[in-house]
Amino acid sequence: MSIWGKLGGAAAGFVFGGGPVGAAVGALAGHMLFDREETAAPTPETPGVAFTIAIIALSAKMAKADGVVSDDEIAVFERLFKVPPGERAAVRRLFNLARQDTAGYEIYAAQIARLFRGNPAMLEDILDGLLEIAGADGVLHPDEAAFLERVADIFGFAPNEYRRIRATHFGRDETDPYQVIGVGYEASEEEIKLTYRRLVRENHPDSLIARGVPEEFIRLANDKLAAINAAYERIRQERGLR
Repeated sequence: MSIWGKLGGAAAGFVFGGGPVGAAVGALAGHMLFDREETAAPTPETPGVAFTIAIIALSAKMAKADGVVSDDEIAVFERLFKVPPGERAAVRRLFNLARQDTAGYEIYAAQIARLFRGNPAMLEDILDGLLEIAGADGVLHPDEAAFLERVADIFGFAPNEYRRIRATHFGRDETDPYQVIGVGYEASEEEIKLTYRRLVRENHPDSLIARGVPEEFIRLANDKLAAINAAYERIRQERGLR
């Protein structure tokens, strides 16, 4: 069965405490244990089911935060995941289940944080997807901004780390380069270089492919890398780094 078929089945058949994301993720735990051949090496064409559910569930809750689901936001989601026409109904069903569920988004975020415990790069990928969807209409609503800050906190990102992630999506030209790299003004040359190299490594296309994220996320990573490289170059010139 395709990833989209599994996702739809999880949404339809496993709704219990914690909402559809908890249900789907719980149902998929066994799938990931017993279907290793399929899940061990996900590809851009078949993104990890749990990753996809995470984006759908949290984007649904984010849409509820500002009360509006714009056509632009839906278009960005479908572009990010390249949902086959025949499976869009299943995806929208899970989206609507998540949006209508009484569980707060903090519960969803906490479940996802546990699922990807020890894999902060994957959690950052999820934030990248949410930021891309939130900015689809050209406006970051204050309620969306508060939602994203809280999700980042639940994911374990410190405020300066979240500002770094957000800076690569909004206001790159005007953003402080130290914010983009995620270091303080007092950071040493060694700290700046080590942080820069880590960001480059985590956002390299090969790293995203290994994490099994959708192909479109590689474009997002390339955009992030461009912002990171530009910020590092500004700092390098200002400090005279070699």
